[in-house]
Amino acid sequence: MSGRVDSETPAAISRPDGVEASGPQDDTGAAHRTVTEEPTEDPLAAADPLAAADADEDEDDDDGDGDLQDPAEVARRARWTAGGAGALLALAGLAASLLRLTGAAPAPVGAAYAAGAAVCALASLLGFRGRTRRALWLMIAGVMVMALGDQFD
Repeated sequence: MSGRVDSETPAAISRPDGVEASGPQDDTGAAHRTVTEEPTEDPLAAADPLAAADADEDEDDDDGDGDLQDPAEVARRARWTAGGAGALLALAGLAASLLRLTGAAPAPVGAAYAAGAAVCALASLLGFRGRTRRALWLMIAGVMVMALGDQFD
């Protein structure tokens, strides 16, 4: 449809929900939008038998695990995830640093791993304090420092 007055519109217009518009046409040939039937439910949900079964199961659950979650629980989970990931990356960086320093690798390699581990440890601390976005960026920076140190090897 171009929106022009002289554009032709079919007499029966089908809406996305399958309800046809009917009614008298004006002089441009376009049908007036009168609805003959109101849809009572979502046609896509009615076509999917598994969706009805899932809806019945959701109604039976009294856990409170619906779509709405407690914001405090979400924040707590984010803090533990950021803190745990930062601590794990810091331990991995320290282990790699010790292995590189005791081996035949050049000194900057071990130092880069140690510096990356320190940055990840700081990210872990920030993650446990609730600064999860900054912790994520610091973890990325720490891993990049470790990867850069690995390039010296």
